[in-house]
Amino acid sequence: MARVWSLLTDALLAQRGALFPWVPVFLGIGICLYFSLLFEPSWQLLGASGAAGLIALVLYWRSASVGAPLLCAVAMVALGFSLAGVRAHLVAGPVLDWRYYGPITGRVVALDRSASDALRVTLDQVWLTDVNAAQTPTRVRLSLHSKTPGMAPEPGMIVMTTGHLGPPGGAVEPGGFDFRRHAWFLRLGAVGYTRVPLVLWEEAGHGQTLFRTRMALSQRIQTALPGETGGVATAIITGDRSAIPKDILQALRDTNLAHLLAISGLHMGLVSAFVFATLRLALLISPVGLRWPIKKIAAAGALCVAAIYLALSGGNVATERAFVMVSVMLLAVMCDRRAISLRAVALAALVVLVLRPEAVLGPGFQMSFAATTALVAVFGALRDGPAELPRHKLARNVASVILSSAVAGAATAPFAMAHFNQIAQYGLIANLATVPLMGVLVIPSAVFAVAAIPVGLEQIGLTLMGLGLEWILAVAQTLDDWTYAVRPVVTPDPAVLPLIALGALWVILWKGRARWGGLVACGVAVALWGASDRPDILVAEGGTLVGVMTPDGRAVSRAKGSGFIAGVWLENDGQGRDQAFAASLWDRAPPESIRHVHGKKAAAQFDGCTTRQVLIASSDLPMDTNTLPCLVFAPDDLKQTGSLAIRVDADGGYHIETARDRSGARLWNDATVRRGQ
Repeated sequence: MARVWSLLTDALLAQRGALFPWVPVFLGIGICLYFSLLFEPSWQLLGASGAAGLIALVLYWRSASVGAPLLCAVAMVALGFSLAGVRAHLVAGPVLDWRYYGPITGRVVALDRSASDALRVTLDQVWLTDVNAAQTPTRVRLSLHSKTPGMAPEPGMIVMTTGHLGPPGGAVEPGGFDFRRHAWFLRLGAVGYTRVPLVLWEEAGHGQTLFRTRMALSQRIQTALPGETGGVATAIITGDRSAIPKDILQALRDTNLAHLLAISGLHMGLVSAFVFATLRLALLISPVGLRWPIKKIAAAGALCVAAIYLALSGGNVATERAFVMVSVMLLAVMCDRRAISLRAVALAALVVLVLRPEAVLGPGFQMSFAATTALVAVFGALRDGPAELPRHKLARNVASVILSSAVAGAATAPFAMAHFNQIAQYGLIANLATVPLMGVLVIPSAVFAVAAIPVGLEQIGLTLMGLGLEWILAVAQTLDDWTYAVRPVVTPDPAVLPLIALGALWVILWKGRARWGGLVACGVAVALWGASDRPDILVAEGGTLVGVMTPDGRAVSRAKGSGFIAGVWLENDGQGRDQAFAASLWDRAPPESIRHVHGKKAAAQFDGCTTRQVLIASSDLPMDTNTLPCLVFAPDDLKQTGSLAIRVDADGGYHIETARDRSGARLWNDATVRRGQ
């Protein structure tokens, strides 16, 4: 034991000065530990964890032992666990636990578009008929499917309609993305749709000032730049994507250019860098250039502009994360510290995790910090190591662009593949052809356009911005039409991404030859991914759709309806096929092992099942299901279990996993909490 402790202390001594970047890593581990539980920890457990973390942190500060960093690691894990639990309770709100149809009244607080390209409105100050205040959701989200042109919703308006609402759905398959948990942290207590035009109940009041400003700016941009170019310009400046056609969005996703729409690290960094450089140059040639610390003044000015950009963009999670990262770097400049370092990235990650612990589960957090960490590490190694970029300025700039695109693409690829089930085959080419233009033309023109609005000269900047965006859209659409632009990828085992992340972090953050041990974890993750096995049978929550794996791919029981669920299943299978093709497989050779009874008419005509079959019914059957010889999942059963994943062994036996098995009894899916009790 003494020998082990000696080796451990020697290893920690060798890491002196390089341990701070591990702080957010262990905080994130504690947060992930909270979300991995199958039960909701009590307030007593959360309090005990937080207290233990604080005690360990105090002991770390007071300890002079070389083993003190271990106390800090324990403290971060315990505090991360407690922090995530407290955050989940702070955002708690009533969630509908039944299907509601009737009048819906509320204030417009957000506008966007659904996956089906329908305009979608989020309401707060909600009022529902015959639903008391304690059970009324804090926020609801409605997709507008009215065929009759109605009133265009505007920020702050109180509107009324008649529509359908229900609880946010759970994972479409056990272990999949849990929208119910995602909605919980967005404070969405119900989602639904309406086919009735919105009616104005009350004009916008004094609230929602920033939202109204954003929408007014969006309208002004689209007036100056009509069409898809104006829609993309609006997304880049204000974060409003509602004017971007669906096919354009898909082309950008398929070519790995969708990040150009998200106001995240790239945009915030380019805006801040442009403002910083412009202010510094202006101050340098002014009379104060030799008497004032112009570098610090320029950094302060860039920070103010970044804060304005955060407000104009709507302040979503990705933009907040980018603002924190940029703020840390600009503050480092103002304090005469190195602006770009792993410590700065770690500090930014720490701030984000403290403010929004749930962000660690999202692809945005994972991909942005993966790219930033990899870029800082690689360029830091080039700066401090024997290798270096070409000295010729033009060659150096070209090499920097190619290297940064390749490093960022490689760092984010595993996360993009796991979350979105595809590889953009020409993503590197697309980014090399467009990202430099974002930096030299699109973003500077956007900054000029916004700054020129008070004097009415924004058209100059928007015209130049439009030229750059037209090139970017042309690249996306051209590459998207190339053969094999997108390669589908099967969804990985749950252990794959954590292994890749921890292995890569070990390689980057650990000092010494032992760092290369992280590649072993990455290799194990790749092997696990290659061995990923998909369930033989999938059943949607509510029994509305069934998917059975066949030699030709997954067959689904319906050609229309439940399209989102079918799409996710087929993406997770890595097949790259649509629902119509999958339904044709079912029609050609209906699976003998399963019966799907969908709808009341089919339920009324049901004529029985065999012993070896699984029966899925989305409507109540006109008989006692306990007397049937097959395994039955009726509507009441599926309401309790959620979606199902069924594996068939060699002997024909069934191994059934439910979404409830994987998600457990948590705040966001507990019936008592969902009813607001």
